[in-house]
Amino acid sequence: MKRNVRRLALFLTAVLLAGSCTACTEKQTAEVDPIADNYRVGYQIFVGSFSDSDGDGIGDLQGIIDRIDYLNDGDVNGGTDLGVQLLWLSPIFPSPSYHKYDTTDYYAVDPKFGTEETLKELLRVSHERNVKVILDIALNHTSSANVMFQKFVTAHNNGDTANEFYDWYSWANYDNRRNGCTYAKLGTTGNEYYECNFDTGMPELNYDNPDVRAWVLETLKYWLDLGVDGFRFDAVKYIYFGEQARNVSYWKELLAELRETYPEAYFVGECWSGNSEIAQYCEALNCFDFSMATAEGFLAKAANGKSGQIDSLTKYVSSFNARIGSMREDALFQPFIANHDMDRAAGYLTISSGAAYMAANLLLLGPGSPVIYYGEEIGMKGTRGASNTDANRRLAMLWGDGDTVRDPQGSTFDASKQVNGTVATQKEDETSLLRHYGRVIALRNRYPAIARGSYQPIDFESAFLGGYDVTYEGAHLAILHNTANTEVTVDLAEYAGFAFTKLVETVGLGSAALDGTKLTVGADTSCILQ
Repeated sequence: MKRNVRRLALFLTAVLLAGSCTACTEKQTAEVDPIADNYRVGYQIFVGSFSDSDGDGIGDLQGIIDRIDYLNDGDVNGGTDLGVQLLWLSPIFPSPSYHKYDTTDYYAVDPKFGTEETLKELLRVSHERNVKVILDIALNHTSSANVMFQKFVTAHNNGDTANEFYDWYSWANYDNRRNGCTYAKLGTTGNEYYECNFDTGMPELNYDNPDVRAWVLETLKYWLDLGVDGFRFDAVKYIYFGEQARNVSYWKELLAELRETYPEAYFVGECWSGNSEIAQYCEALNCFDFSMATAEGFLAKAANGKSGQIDSLTKYVSSFNARIGSMREDALFQPFIANHDMDRAAGYLTISSGAAYMAANLLLLGPGSPVIYYGEEIGMKGTRGASNTDANRRLAMLWGDGDTVRDPQGSTFDASKQVNGTVATQKEDETSLLRHYGRVIALRNRYPAIARGSYQPIDFESAFLGGYDVTYEGAHLAILHNTANTEVTVDLAEYAGFAFTKLVETVGLGSAALDGTKLTVGADTSCILQ
């Protein structure tokens, strides 16, 4: 008796695409608006650690400009550059810290990073390559050195309730503090405390104050009018800590107003939670998918060849992508492997095992707008370790060409552990992880259905072979992954309703071949069928 590719296999009886792969690709690409489209591969840059242009050891905006051809050289099908289409910059605003999530001035560029004119130049060269640039911004809190907070403190110390900044930040008397929130003493006398859920140097703004809401809106408009393409909003669930419905309502209101003027803007939020909570925020804005990330996420478990995990991944991606798509027309699935707040993935997705290559395939050959953390493409390492410092996760990019960028303040990571090479060494190696990332992104660009399509899981009843049935505007693909360290062969004739008969792409550490109905996929390799 023939097995089924789940019951969903009946869905796979669509007519096969006619003509060559090249002709099909040209037709699909012509239907995509390259400006308005936000289905992009993103690249997170921790600015101070990326590339130093002036020799002071601190990465800067000019350093990113100098590396723009590495990120995207303008040839969408090249594969020799990385090929990313979105740059997410860590906060660039003035701040007393190296990480700059405690902003003192939301209307300026930190002099360590450059000037507003440098930012404009970065926007210009990026836009020439159809690369969008978004800024990371923390809006739930500011720095305690921010002049707004200083005026707030002065108003309270003076008992000046008429001062416009008296209610600018969230505060309470000792007995009225909210459960679950963190507070610090406001001034040296009295019974008043200000809310500071991250750190005493990061006071929380008061979003019950309409002046604060108006200020946030005008701040965002300032940068959008300058040419910035959008924002990554830090800590979206901390606007009203512990009150999800109020948070979602606020983000809906804010972004609806922004989208009226900036309909093509790219907005994504950080809601570090499980997918049930993330889904709530997806009613208002796209959110990074934390269920995919870290060593225990769906992606790493599958990439490491754990038995049965490829099906867990494909079922989750298909289900959650459909769920958020039903909630908002422009919703995007936003997977990632790791970011600046997590240990780097090279510690658990190794190059030698092939897991790093497979992780790239699983991340990039899927729906939505995936994001790569800088250095992930060369297997950079970095963990908090015994020093318990996030600086070890934000180390200097390993260019290998004399770049003077240094590790950030407080880092203690042993440089001898960086064993995977540099950009310079990997660029010359056709088999390197860096070159692999370039190839996978170029492949993704050739098939708009990969980012934009409707996904259904394909279950081969195999511990290591799995994938998706993908449809988009006449295109019909099967994206398959072998996460095992040995090749896998299946007879497609055994799967009722399996309508794919043409192997069009292979990417990974092995090869793939379709002989009649028998499909063989090499170890840590993915393929696409039509």
